[in-house]
Amino acid sequence: MRTQYGQEDVNKYRKFKKVDGATYRKVNQFLRKRTYVTAREWAIARLCTDFRTRSGAEMTFIGQHLPELVPFMQECYTPQAVNQARNSFKKKIYKSGATFFYGAMCGFFTSEELDDLLFEASEVARFLLEVEKTSLDIDEEIEIEDRITEVMRSVGAAAAKILHARMHEEEKEGEGPVSAGMPPDGDTA
Repeated sequence: MRTQYGQEDVNKYRKFKKVDGATYRKVNQFLRKRTYVTAREWAIARLCTDFRTRSGAEMTFIGQHLPELVPFMQECYTPQAVNQARNSFKKKIYKSGATFFYGAMCGFFTSEELDDLLFEASEVARFLLEVEKTSLDIDEEIEIEDRITEVMRSVGAAAAKILHARMHEEEKEGEGPVSAGMPPDGDTA
């Protein structure tokens, strides 16, 4: 892993060229329709991955060269602003993952719906990788999709067992499934 980056790395960096000429607003609108992240968060998260060193990402380097590295970014950022955007991206990914798994585990989706959802999500992810000019080997892509599918099937099966056992237990106790586990104040949000 590298310890320092310079102007030569800026000149060689070729990601995001597919959106060269696009405004930040256009890229942001595109992302907001398909994901929860902003164009700023997406670009900076990608840069933090690409310009990683032994001690972390090169926040100062990324911030100083942001307009040169990403065509739709117009201003330089402070290292703090770079770090804030990266952390925001990370938090949104965690929340999205938790929301997705909750939907899968609570039985909201059928197995077929989960397969469809995963297919759509992988298509968007694949397109974003293509836009940023990152490519996965077809074997890597298939392996990742297979692992995710396997995990989701086991999550769905485990959730169905848990829900079935819980409903059976509640029936024995005479407790309705609606009131089980609700907060005492009745707040559902």
